[in-house]
Amino acid sequence: METLRKLYRIGVGPSSSHTMAPSRAANEFLQRYPRAAHYRVTLFASLAATGKGHLTDKAIEEAILPRSLEIVWKEGEELPLHPNGMLFEAMDDKGEKCGSWEVYSVGGGALEDRASSSTGTHIYPMTCMTDLLAYFLESGESFWGYVESCEGPEIWDFLETVWETMKKSLERGLRSEGIIPGGLGLSRRAHAILSRTMMLKNDLRSNGLIAAYAYAVSEENATKGTIVTAPTCGACGVLPAVLYYLSNTLNLSRKAILKALATAGLVGNVVKFNASISGAEVGCQGEVGTACAMAAAAATQLMGGSVRQIEYAAEMGLEHHLGLTCDPVGGLVQIPCIERNAHAATRALSCCHFALLSDGVHKISFDDVTAVMKETGQALPSLYRETSAGGLAKAYRGKGSDKNAK
Repeated sequence: METLRKLYRIGVGPSSSHTMAPSRAANEFLQRYPRAAHYRVTLFASLAATGKGHLTDKAIEEAILPRSLEIVWKEGEELPLHPNGMLFEAMDDKGEKCGSWEVYSVGGGALEDRASSSTGTHIYPMTCMTDLLAYFLESGESFWGYVESCEGPEIWDFLETVWETMKKSLERGLRSEGIIPGGLGLSRRAHAILSRTMMLKNDLRSNGLIAAYAYAVSEENATKGTIVTAPTCGACGVLPAVLYYLSNTLNLSRKAILKALATAGLVGNVVKFNASISGAEVGCQGEVGTACAMAAAAATQLMGGSVRQIEYAAEMGLEHHLGLTCDPVGGLVQIPCIERNAHAATRALSCCHFALLSDGVHKISFDDVTAVMKETGQALPSLYRETSAGGLAKAYRGKGSDKNAK
């Protein structure tokens, strides 16, 4: 497994796979062929189907323009390694091709090509939860301690930056109001939810606060604000919402939050390595489901859970999102994505509470659920894997009215 620096990526929304990664790819290709007379970028499958809603073309244009550029959309065609395939081509002044690059956006802002798909710098010797749990129980090591031993003490400075970015995006989102761009007529709701929540009695406030925090980050993402992939842009609101809520409620130290981020990152890395965090590959179960597992694990650690209870909370967070489709309305990271982040955040805390009521022993392991998630995602028709061709996206197109309902 690779460093957490490749799981927690700081960047601009709305999509890690459809905007962040294509932007990086375009910049890298431009560096390889800076003197080409013309550039052509062909987008395939999911990238082509929802690229305009996700602003993929805008991200590529920002990297290459004012140079001559052509973008070709081939949503009915898929390259062999991943649904999010791209072909970059450079032409000289005679129209002859002088370079090309087939590259894939594999989720969370990561890029792979044929050369890198089987390589990479792997710094975590143990890559499944079963081995990690056995090691922790025998050695007395913690999730966060294992992260430090593999990453080095400098990981804490990185996680400090991650947490500061998460907080700033959340607090900006709570202050902001207005219409979210994209044509759906969707209004920001975080500020209103927070205002209404503060009128509730204390025992009813928790879900409202968590929802407001998740909405705040997700709405920042939808408006091209700076966020942290956790593990993706589309699921970026879940973990910050839970950590911010617990930080305020339990008066936690900064170090405790950073340790929770390390634990959450390790959980996310296990899913990323053994399955996928790409909505185009496995549906939203890989994005929001993984985010819920990460947040549940982090919360359980912050509330004093054992390593068994942490694993159990993470397992429940992923298990109860199995089969979740990725069907963004209009190809935008808005409906159902924003609301879905809020539900996953409240569910993460429920998973934490349930795990703390148990001894952490259960029949279905985290690794079992991860394998089933991958299998389920591969069985989902492409209609439900970030193409906006079915599900809620299709229902909305058929409805054709009441655009402010969500």
